[in-house]
Amino acid sequence: MKKNLHFPVIIAGIAVALVSCFGKGGAEKWESTSAKIAGDNVDIDKMPKESFSLIAPPLAPPPITRKTPARVAIEVEVRETVKRLSDGVDYTFWTFGDTVPGPMFRVREGDYVDFTLANHPSSKLPHNIDLHAVTGQGGGAEGSFTAPGHKSTFSFRALNPGLYVYHCATAPVGMHVANGMYGLILVEPKEGLPKVDREYYVMQGEFYTKGKFGDRGLQSFDMEKAIREQPEYVVFNGSVGAIAGDHSLKANVGETIRIFAGNGGPGLISSFHVIGEIFDHVYQEGGTVLNQKNVQTTMIPAGGAAIVDFKADVPGNLILVDHSLFRAFNKGAIGMIKVDGKPNPRVYTGKTVDAIYLPEGQALQPLSMEQKAAPAPTNFTERMAAGAIVYKTNCAACHQENGQGVPDAFPPLANSDFLMADKARSIRVVKDGLQGAITVNGKTYNSVMPGLDLSDDDVASVLTYVRNSFGNKGEAVSVDEVKRVK
Repeated sequence: MKKNLHFPVIIAGIAVALVSCFGKGGAEKWESTSAKIAGDNVDIDKMPKESFSLIAPPLAPPPITRKTPARVAIEVEVRETVKRLSDGVDYTFWTFGDTVPGPMFRVREGDYVDFTLANHPSSKLPHNIDLHAVTGQGGGAEGSFTAPGHKSTFSFRALNPGLYVYHCATAPVGMHVANGMYGLILVEPKEGLPKVDREYYVMQGEFYTKGKFGDRGLQSFDMEKAIREQPEYVVFNGSVGAIAGDHSLKANVGETIRIFAGNGGPGLISSFHVIGEIFDHVYQEGGTVLNQKNVQTTMIPAGGAAIVDFKADVPGNLILVDHSLFRAFNKGAIGMIKVDGKPNPRVYTGKTVDAIYLPEGQALQPLSMEQKAAPAPTNFTERMAAGAIVYKTNCAACHQENGQGVPDAFPPLANSDFLMADKARSIRVVKDGLQGAITVNGKTYNSVMPGLDLSDDDVASVLTYVRNSFGNKGEAVSVDEVKRVK
């Protein structure tokens, strides 16, 4: 048998790395930052107490000046509310603190945080919060699952400094995030961040609407577009123009500016860029180590963040964009910093020549690609198999794998009297969605089910499947029956 000559080299490399990290004897025990803080024997009950004041974006909370840890109380309310998405376009946002993104939280490394989530009684759904800064189950999601009209509290120690995303983590998680439930929490290092003149809070997010970009009226969420990660809107701070025009960020020539930049996603990676400036410093991925200087564009993953700062050298309008440019100029991911002050022609002159130039053009030939849909089911067995796939990809997140639902949130499909009582009604619910109180197996549920935008064939398949699974027994649903239901 031929020996693997690479394996000993790999092992030797690992050994060298271990010696360099832990010392020649390997006896030094590696200890994380979080382990050091968690074992500091601080009496939490004797920590000084303070309440955190929420500030709406794009403002960032002020730097922390105290030099010791504190016990910090944060309370934020969840609201499901109609707001402007673009001119003439409204959307029902699900919000933390009635803003998108939610307010930025700022605590100090070593702080003990008592976090309260209140879900407004008008909400249709339960919500929770997953803070990426939390060391613990679900990032706090487990301790904050809150029904409408209730509030929940959990506590955590801010162990690791950095800039972290938070978001709702109630099923279907992607839908809650796509409706605006995200924000940033800064765990400021004990020594603080370098001082700057201005700090701003900017967060990118996607919105998947039934209508196309710019279609006027109240738009609803489109699950199919979300699954395909094809948003109609990609915006900063929750809406087109949220930080542009009259709402532009402000600065003066000579000032230093820090942007706490995040990406709520839920699907796309952001290529964050400021047209007309260069980032003097970048803390990539929300960490606290300055790891790059003189950067043009920094990548921010979905559910990630970055800290950038730069000096405003000349007056003018600095344009914030996602440099995936169709998102900026065709979907809304554009903002502005208006810089006032005296021009400096040694840095930038503006236009000095305007002459005629006639370039040759070229023709672009479009390409076409053939596509074929999967063949439609032709019998009950094929219909059940197709329905199982549709259910798993569209329904299982809320109604669960075996149709048991989620108590007080999403009704069961297993042995469901509501499902089986009226076939036409079930077809209508899958096609158009459902909102408002219903009674299933003697229990009341008041949540929201979005229309899934399925084909008539998929509706027939998934209803055939659920009406003949999970203890249900009924006849198949045909495509013709689906087409007749309006």
